[in-house]
Amino acid sequence: MPPAFRRSTVRRLVVSRPLQVLLLAVFVFGAVALLSRLPAWSLMDYRAFDYLSTIKGPGVPSDDVVIVAIDEPSLAEINTQWPWPRSLHAQLVSHLRAAGAKVIGLDIIFSEPSSAANDQALADVIGPDVVLAADETVVTSDQADQYIRVMPLDMLIAKGAAAGIASIMLDRDGAFRRVPTVFDGFAATIATAGGDAVEVPEEGKLVQVFGGARTYRTVSYYQALDPANFLPPGFFTGKTVIVGLSLQNAPSIDSGGADAFATSHTVHDGRLTAGAEVQATILDNLRFGRSITEIRGSLAQVILFVSALCAYLLVSRRTGWKTIVGSVAAVLFLAGGSYLVLHMGGIFVSPLAPSFAFVGVAAAQATLDYAQERRSRRQITRAFSQYLAPALVAQLAKDPSKLKLGGEKRFLSILFCDVRGFTTISEQLKDDPEQLTALINRLLTPLSEIVLSHGGTIDKYIGDCLMAFWNAPLDDPDHAVHAVSAALDMLASMDRLNEELQHEAEADGRRFFPLRIGIGVNTGECVVGNMGSEQRFDYSALGDAVNLAARLESASKAYGVSLLIGERVAAEVNEVFGVFELDRIAVKGKLEETRIFAASRNRDTSLAERHGKVLALHYEGNMPPADLVESLAQDVPELAVYYQRMMPQDDQPPVSD
Repeated sequence: MPPAFRRSTVRRLVVSRPLQVLLLAVFVFGAVALLSRLPAWSLMDYRAFDYLSTIKGPGVPSDDVVIVAIDEPSLAEINTQWPWPRSLHAQLVSHLRAAGAKVIGLDIIFSEPSSAANDQALADVIGPDVVLAADETVVTSDQADQYIRVMPLDMLIAKGAAAGIASIMLDRDGAFRRVPTVFDGFAATIATAGGDAVEVPEEGKLVQVFGGARTYRTVSYYQALDPANFLPPGFFTGKTVIVGLSLQNAPSIDSGGADAFATSHTVHDGRLTAGAEVQATILDNLRFGRSITEIRGSLAQVILFVSALCAYLLVSRRTGWKTIVGSVAAVLFLAGGSYLVLHMGGIFVSPLAPSFAFVGVAAAQATLDYAQERRSRRQITRAFSQYLAPALVAQLAKDPSKLKLGGEKRFLSILFCDVRGFTTISEQLKDDPEQLTALINRLLTPLSEIVLSHGGTIDKYIGDCLMAFWNAPLDDPDHAVHAVSAALDMLASMDRLNEELQHEAEADGRRFFPLRIGIGVNTGECVVGNMGSEQRFDYSALGDAVNLAARLESASKAYGVSLLIGERVAAEVNEVFGVFELDRIAVKGKLEETRIFAASRNRDTSLAERHGKVLALHYEGNMPPADLVESLAQDVPELAVYYQRMMPQDDQPPVSD
């Protein structure tokens, strides 16, 4: 077994594939778990929440909230410098109350006194149905964090108005996603004033937005000052009205604007939402329980681990195109599951970390498998390129499972090819070893190419002898046909080679040595595989069938033919080639006789019938008619010498040992 394959086997014994993939899954789980704690990762989770919560998100749950916008048309109509006098707000409150508004929320902070008349005008219309905005800020220093609350004027609170904290918490990317957790928040106070019992949500609850800017029904401030002329009758009846800035001159997140915020819906249109509409969104989240619970901590880690474990199950045996399909399906499943849980259960499970874990395990293992496959292909290419056709080497490299290391039993067709009279040629060229070497190389090169072109495996070169076999390491159902076809082509190539050698010898003034070969082909069960020592090995075949192929090659000379094939080969190829039985011989080491055959590309049935008559007389010990033998010698030139030796003046061919 090659050292490289032996080391690979040792590695597989030390760390089996399932254990290797499990360790990889644990490593990826740990890495993603650590990365998911980074602030940047949280922002990616929230961006995933933005998309999932707003793709076909729920509409506004009720139509009883109206936004009165302090917008550009109002600034133009009222034509008074901002901030407007509080007496104007007093008029608005009076008109809204008269129009039937249930609760009026003024998202404007009246913390500093203005003129006494204006302050008094507003105080005179304040009542329990009015909610005023307050503010809370945090001043951070090295010594301590200082919370500062800015409340409305005491004279306004004394008139029965409620005050609510209108401040909201923004995430690191400046987007509004969290429900305020203060018990006296602006939206919560409006809900209480309207008779709705709401509970302060747990910290970290996410806001479900219902659309982008101007999703809620919005009218301009100047219209609300005169609803009888600008709005339909009963427009404000029973409505909760929130008054605040809603300027359109700062419509995008890039330009910013006063009291305008990025929300989850900003990812779709890039527009900011007015603070008054943000408060309306918080109000509906509180009243209708639309806030979202985010899964974090240990439960999120469990989901992450399960995702990594599922990836382990996918790639624990192998990776391939199913890995890609499975990874895509897993990501879609996680995203779809997150969407369904979000919209049906009000729970946000970020699909990013589980998706990264799943794809990370699958991609990492696929990369390792690809690298290992590349190494295996290089090993196979190096190991088999010496004695396999390039196409077969490519097949083995593409699918190494077709190669079984060590020994295995297979039916093979074995070919032995030897040079006739090589001892004489060697003796004559003993003083010119370079010419002898070049001659052998010129001979073995075309013969080897023919073997490889017919899908054979070159086992070894033994001096001037070549051994090859078919049906290993790759399956070849027609191995006998391919072996005989290769043998016939090898014989035909000798004429071309001798012609080239003769021209070269004449041109150089050298002596020409014609080359002749003998071939034996046999089929039978053999043991094939990498054999030898740990330091040196060959991919070779052993067995009686191999020995008989060698005997057939050596016996071919005695019968005057260039190719002898075994009985099983003859049975396999008789539909493709002309097959002629020659004799029954006793092979060394076997008690029973073996039938031997010659093969020809001529499949004339009349020739086979005439040859059968000659062979029957031969087996009976009778001499066949001379004219029949002579005609066969002319029609089957491959057997001319064999037929001539049947004539009375010829001796009977010796029996091979």
